[in-house]
Amino acid sequence: MATPTATGTVDFDAKAGQPVQTWYQVYGDLKSGVTPVVALHGGPGSTHHYLLPLIDLATLHSIPVIFYDQIGNGNSTHLPEKSGDAAGFWTEQLFLDELDNLLRHLGIQDNYALLGQSWGGMLAARHASKQPKGLKRLVISESPASIALFEKAAKEELIAGLPADVGDVLLKHTQAGTTDSTEYKTASAVFYKKHVCRLETWPSELLQSFVWMQKDPTVYIAFYGPSEFNVTGPLKDWSIVEDAHKINVPTLLLNGKYDRVTDNTMLPLFKAIPKVKWYTFAESSHTPVLEEREKYIKLVAAFLKD
Repeated sequence: MATPTATGTVDFDAKAGQPVQTWYQVYGDLKSGVTPVVALHGGPGSTHHYLLPLIDLATLHSIPVIFYDQIGNGNSTHLPEKSGDAAGFWTEQLFLDELDNLLRHLGIQDNYALLGQSWGGMLAARHASKQPKGLKRLVISESPASIALFEKAAKEELIAGLPADVGDVLLKHTQAGTTDSTEYKTASAVFYKKHVCRLETWPSELLQSFVWMQKDPTVYIAFYGPSEFNVTGPLKDWSIVEDAHKINVPTLLLNGKYDRVTDNTMLPLFKAIPKVKWYTFAESSHTPVLEEREKYIKLVAAFLKD
C-alpha cells in the first residue's frame, strides 16, 4: 500500500465536555494545484478503512485524497458516555461542523471535492446543499435521498427478495427488538452478502471497519438505531429531497445493481440536482469501491478531472 504524505489530528470543539480530536490521513500533495477529494465514510459509526482503495486516485491519477474518521469512530475521539444523548449530541450539524473544521485545518476550504459513501454521501449532500464556495465537485456513492425511502425499499424490495425464511427472521426480530440474537445475525449475514458486499471473501479493509463498529457501536446505535432495519435515532426523519435542488456543483451519483440503496431511493437526487450524472455498477452491491475497484476508480477520477 502507498505511504501517506501526512497523518494527524485536529482539535474539534464538539461541546462534549472534554477535548475531542478528528483523525485524518492524506495521500498525495495538497499543494500540487489539483483539487483534493475528501472521503466521507458511512455507517454512521463506521470508519475510513473500507474506503482505502480510493488511494488509487492519488497513486494512479495524481488526485490528492483525504481520509478521516468521524467523531466517535476509528482513530478519532470516542465518546461512549454520549450513548444515551442521541437527540442532544449526535446530530447532523455536529458532523457538518466537524467536516468544516477539518477543511479549514487542512487549508483546502476554498478548493476541494467530496466523495461520500452511504451515510457519508448523505452528509456530503447536505454540506453541498448549503453551497459552500470552495466545493468544486461532489460524488454521492450509494446514498439514499431519505431514510423513509431507504426503509421502504428495504422492506418492500430487498427483504421481499430474500428467501422467505431469511426475510421472516429479519422482520420478526426487528419488530421484537431482539436484533442481538444469533438467529438475526445469521439472517443479516445473508442480506449483507447479497446487498452490502458480494465478494466471496470480504477484503480486510471492510472487515476492519466492521470490527471497529463492533468495538464501539455508540454512534451507530445512538444516531441510527439498534439494527439495519430499525431506524430509531435522529436520522429517522432525515431527507435531502427538499434541498437537493440547491446542490449547484457537478455531481456524480453511484450505486450497484444489487445495492441496499436501490435506484428508487436515489432517483429524487437525480431528478433534483441540476448538474448530475448517474452510473450503476452491474456487478456490485453497496461497496463497488471494493467489488469493482478498477472501474470505480477510473470513473471517479475521470469525473473529478473533467
